[in-house]
Amino acid sequence: MSATAAAIDTPTTPDDGGPQRLVRVLVVDNDIVHARTMGEGLGRLGYQCVVAGSGNEGARKLEAEPFDVVVTDLMMNDIGGLEILARAKRAAPETEVIVVTGHGTVPSAVAAMQQGAFTYLQKPLDLGHLRTAVERASEGVRLKRQNLELNQRLDEKFGFEGVIGSSPQMLALVDRLKRIAPTDATVLIQGETGTGKELVAQAIHQNSPRKSKPFVALNCAALSENILESELFGHVRGAFTDASSDRVGKFEYANGGTLFLDEVGDMPMATQIKLLRVLESAEITRVGSNAPVRVNVRILSATNRNLEEAIAAGTFRSDLYHRLKVITIAIPSLRERAADIPLLIEHFVRQFSRRHGKVIKGMSLPARIKLGAFPWPGNVRQLRNVIESMVVVDCDETLDVDDLPLELEPAVPATSPIVADSAPLSLAALVGRPLEEVERIFIGETLKLTGGNREQAAELLGIGERTLYRKIKEFQLS
Repeated sequence: MSATAAAIDTPTTPDDGGPQRLVRVLVVDNDIVHARTMGEGLGRLGYQCVVAGSGNEGARKLEAEPFDVVVTDLMMNDIGGLEILARAKRAAPETEVIVVTGHGTVPSAVAAMQQGAFTYLQKPLDLGHLRTAVERASEGVRLKRQNLELNQRLDEKFGFEGVIGSSPQMLALVDRLKRIAPTDATVLIQGETGTGKELVAQAIHQNSPRKSKPFVALNCAALSENILESELFGHVRGAFTDASSDRVGKFEYANGGTLFLDEVGDMPMATQIKLLRVLESAEITRVGSNAPVRVNVRILSATNRNLEEAIAAGTFRSDLYHRLKVITIAIPSLRERAADIPLLIEHFVRQFSRRHGKVIKGMSLPARIKLGAFPWPGNVRQLRNVIESMVVVDCDETLDVDDLPLELEPAVPATSPIVADSAPLSLAALVGRPLEEVERIFIGETLKLTGGNREQAAELLGIGERTLYRKIKEFQLS
């Protein structure tokens, strides 16, 4: 063991019930005996401690490995405690630093607090006070990291990375979302059932300045007119028969954040009028009350209906439509972006194998072909449910055609239309075309079916990979 630094082996379980498992602590002090005493005292509580007998040694430790808490003497011969504090914060801003100081350097300790130190302790050091301070600091670090991990999980699920797809349509959609999210603009999201409208709304919120405030979703089609108004605006006690107490509505609950109105095209006309008034005045009035309440809410709405047709039919207000569609986002159906099916398959297989505790090594090519050829009237939601079903029923760790649910039968017939350059093309229409053009169409569509996987495409086409590479270059296929 060197004279300047030593790693303290600590038990994995605290000897007196402390909750500090796996918290890493760096102790820096010119007095190596004092440093080891502090390290051993914390180690008996279950902290994983490393000690350094100089400021230079402590600085090297900070550069080499991460620490949750740093305990440093303020006055040292080489690098002082303020420099250790600065380096610790540069290495990991969430790290908490406790400064140890003598009686004559209390003003310097106060300066350390102003620069971000968690607290300071005076010499001679009381081991009980040190333990208490480290416990409080480590608890703060844990909370910060839990919040960071939560935000990272939200970003993965509801960030732009969660909008899965590499097709031109999805790349254009994500680019549009990136431009829209930082604003406060009202957004109307249009798309068929199952395309992921709420996911897009979550992505907009999660990447906006309002991400730390609530995201509140309400399905306007699932509620009667009276209940919908109560859900939106709240009510006061006695407003109706079952109103036994005051109730905050979704607008007030989402204050400062985002309110997502799903299936807004099914909102009753009377509620549409009240919603329009709220959008114009930024005030709501609870059912049964006359007192207005100011609200600051961003409105995102979604529908699978053609609202212009609903306006013509007299079931949706034109003025509300134009207030809701300051920005319009159209989500393509899955059949319009079939090239994204392989990516979605991989994503859902990972998701559901974790959720159901199954080991899934992969999916067979025949099963991928079946999934790629299916028209998916229920869009991404239907594909998601099919993959979950396949994962649940699988018994050999490889998803194959025998795991497919009955809804995917019968198989797509060989005479099904082929899509070439976005235009449906029947097999009969290929007759009389140059063989080179037919070959280009089939190779291009096979590459789409396999998500660009050239090895699988070559296997499906019955040609060698080198031949396929040459054809891709010859036909200028991406």
